[in-house]
Amino acid sequence: MAILRSTLLLLLILFCLITYELQVHAAEGQQVGEGGVKIDCGGRCIERCSKSSRRNLCLRACNTCCYRCNCVPPGTAGNQHFCPCYASLTTHGGRLKCP
Repeated sequence: MAILRSTLLLLLILFCLITYELQVHAAEGQQVGEGGVKIDCGGRCIERCSKSSRRNLCLRACNTCCYRCNCVPPGTAGNQHFCPCYASLTTHGGRLKCP
């Protein structure tokens, strides 16, 4: 009987964790125009540009990209596959805009 209770408790905890993860990923994947949640661009860009040698330039570009895409990749560089919109923005010269 104790094994059954432990198994049920474990399954309940697992179900709650999966449900939470699905909600988090669903909120990150929504577009702002479609009723999605707007992220904190300032905080995410400060983290993204923390190791940049030209911090003000990095923050300006990152905030522009974040406001357009509502997404900033994790970490200080790379990981652009998490935000396809962020990774695809370019300058007038054809160079990648977002740090």
